[in-house]
Amino acid sequence: MSENSSNNIIEMKNIIKKFYVGKPNELEILHGIDLCVPEGQFVSIVGASGAGKSTLMNIIGALDRATSGSYCLGGTAIEDCRDSELSTIRNRKIGFVFQNFNLLPRMDALRNVELPMMYSGMSKKERSERAAELLEMVGMQDRMDHRSNELSGGQMQRVAIARSMANDPDIILADEPTGALDSRTGIMVMDIFRTLNQDQGKTIVLITHNENLAKKTDRILTMADGYFESDSAGQTDDASRRI
Repeated sequence: MSENSSNNIIEMKNIIKKFYVGKPNELEILHGIDLCVPEGQFVSIVGASGAGKSTLMNIIGALDRATSGSYCLGGTAIEDCRDSELSTIRNRKIGFVFQNFNLLPRMDALRNVELPMMYSGMSKKERSERAAELLEMVGMQDRMDHRSNELSGGQMQRVAIARSMANDPDIILADEPTGALDSRTGIMVMDIFRTLNQDQGKTIVLITHNENLAKKTDRILTMADGYFESDSAGQTDDASRRI
């Protein structure tokens, strides 16, 4: 699954991931993954439960390390980074969107979006202004002072998307972002991702089991048993994107 391009933001070669290494129950989940994602591409990774999607996403997001193989993110060799450096990369270069939103319940929407900027050292005024702008971008300007238990699932996910953009990351990783939503709200969330991709040029990696959602991305990678089975184009014409 490689492409000869100088603008690849993700470059993985022969990524192997094992658990319980050296023990009788050693288990290999990823069996030599090769993956290149050009800057600005909207790619989906699909497959059944147990295919290895979440394990791969954790490695792409620098939440876990590969057992072997090489991974460059924006030109940085991830396998050579110390844990402190990985923490900075996760905060500055990667925006995460999860199925269960992961919002802090005691904070309102504005504070939730501000949180990544607090860790990056941005001033209170700057982060408050940017958080407000991001919430407006996802249509949540009227809910900035609402806590998560006062929001619907779709509203919480929109806040989570705004939070993922807080530090203007190089890539957005979305792990089953519509899994806890009804189909209509899921389509709305996909529209937001497409806008971020088209209007702001964000590279987006979407992990999903929903093949219909995957078809709305530029490229579909299908996983099974720790391998990529196929690499195909999504529906990239304007009509197919208009949901």
